[in-house]
Amino acid sequence: MMADEKQGVFDTSRAELLVKELREQFDSGKTKSYAWRVSQLKAILKMVDEREDEIVEALRKDLSKPKAEASMNEIYLLKSSCQCALKGLKKWMKPKRVIPSILALPSSSEIVSEPLGVVLVISAWNYPFLLSIDPVIGAIAAGNAVVLKPSEVAPVSSKLLADLLPQYVDNSAIGVVEGGKHETTVLLEQKWDKIFYTGNSRIGRIVMSAAAKHLTPVALELGGKCPAVVDSNVDLQVAARRIVAGKWACNNGQTCVDVDYVITTKNFAPKLIDALRVQLERFFGEDPLNSKDMSRIINLNHFTRLKKLLHEEGVSSKIVLGGHADEEQLKMAPTILLDPPEDSLVMKEEIFGPLLPIVTVDTVDDSFGLILSKPKPLAAYLFTNDKKLKKKFVDTISAGGVAINDTLLHLTVSGLPFGGVGESGIGAYHGKFSFDAFSHKKAVLYRCFFADIPIRYPPYSARKLSMFNAVTSLNLIGLIQAAIPCFKA
Repeated sequence: MMADEKQGVFDTSRAELLVKELREQFDSGKTKSYAWRVSQLKAILKMVDEREDEIVEALRKDLSKPKAEASMNEIYLLKSSCQCALKGLKKWMKPKRVIPSILALPSSSEIVSEPLGVVLVISAWNYPFLLSIDPVIGAIAAGNAVVLKPSEVAPVSSKLLADLLPQYVDNSAIGVVEGGKHETTVLLEQKWDKIFYTGNSRIGRIVMSAAAKHLTPVALELGGKCPAVVDSNVDLQVAARRIVAGKWACNNGQTCVDVDYVITTKNFAPKLIDALRVQLERFFGEDPLNSKDMSRIINLNHFTRLKKLLHEEGVSSKIVLGGHADEEQLKMAPTILLDPPEDSLVMKEEIFGPLLPIVTVDTVDDSFGLILSKPKPLAAYLFTNDKKLKKKFVDTISAGGVAINDTLLHLTVSGLPFGGVGESGIGAYHGKFSFDAFSHKKAVLYRCFFADIPIRYPPYSARKLSMFNAVTSLNLIGLIQAAIPCFKA
């Protein structure tokens, strides 16, 4: 099926045929069986195991991603996702019993998780394997037929995905469509049972608008400006190391949940900057542009965008560390800015790169107002030993996820949902949340034919109403008094 899409232009007729064939497979019931789901999940796990070297090489070519980073942040997380689904799938698929209401007695009730149907996954370029396959794992676990559209911005990874997946999975029910804007537009014109998109909010709005034409539900994994508040009572060395790891050691800032900006007090900022400087040198050496442990910027367009942020009037003078770049290598050094103008682009737009503004306030409590003045982020971080401040942060700051005294690691906990709120996204996944994201929770009530109490049926009477009130208020005496004449009615 997928081989045909690679020949010639992928137009509306091809997209319609693709969706039609996938819907036929879904309607046959094949994808709903436990055996099929398990076989496909095992096939993906086998693919990642057997083709790990090719995947790592594709990531190196697209992003200059170090092998260790690729192994930890993509390969390991993919394997963990597959293993989690395989371990939990039987339990996830089992109907959940529910206590029926008193009005429905005698009866039994349950929630049945059923697959949505034929779903579309549009993935991002910054983690081109993880963010492509992870949602597909959820879609398969839930019993759907699925089309994956990898990001053309990471072309080597996209081609490898299109080549590898059909070799391992059932490509009559799981497909890959490569391409750019045209192919994505054609796919979005079709009627899907869900669209799962990872990327920026501009394209997210386009996806949501296209989905609205068919009343198709969406999951949007977007981003935003993720803050990190740093108190003065922390272990400074550990805090700095974890901020550097979450900002620059994960794709050089090209991560939707990386630290977009730091808030700390005016008095503590110099100490924090010095600590960050020390850790950056330990991680990447004195010449980070030639470090083998740092990813490059994905392409010239994004490189130029970051330079524009950095060299906006009033911003470049705020550089306290870094600032240099190599356009030929598409490398940009870790850069720290101290108190850039609040109305500058670097403080208004999601940075998605190696620039880190540090904003100073008089007291740590002043950071809350600054965060709340911006759209809700995908993640928010706090470094402190103050228990009251931790509670206040969790209670006050609305974000997709919160981590205290670390960055990013909440994503690795399969029992926690990963997703945004407000402008940072709609819906969540990871672990069972991925299964739920691609399932419909169907309410089911089972009844028999006896004990058909007449109070629900016309003609109504005062005695029937009395019995109803007694039943719903659990008034046993009133129920007995009302029941005898009611049954004679």
